[in-house]
Amino acid sequence: MPIVMYGIKNCDTIKKAKKWLTDNRIEFTFHDYRQDGLNEALLSALEGRLGWQAMINKRGTTWRKLDDEVKSSIDREKAISIMLENPAIIKRPLLDTGKTLALGFSADQYQQLLST
Repeated sequence: MPIVMYGIKNCDTIKKAKKWLTDNRIEFTFHDYRQDGLNEALLSALEGRLGWQAMINKRGTTWRKLDDEVKSSIDREKAISIMLENPAIIKRPLLDTGKTLALGFSADQYQQLLST
């Protein structure tokens, strides 16, 4: 199964992760949430494996712009809805190796994940 990286192309962390994969000659496809879309079936499948709590980037601008009432009452259903409406709130990158899903990027994490 091919490796798929999910994210938003102008994200600096995505750029670093893509460069690392390219420099290490690891083939992958990139799925841009904004250009390629994000549907509920894909999001639910990813959330089912990672959990919505792990997927929400609470450090980002999109989270900070949410109303405090929304943030304090968020649950799975609301999180799915928010991620569908605002894919930039999803931690990036999300790497699917076919066996494992990984959120975020560090060279050590990718080295360990992709050397097995």
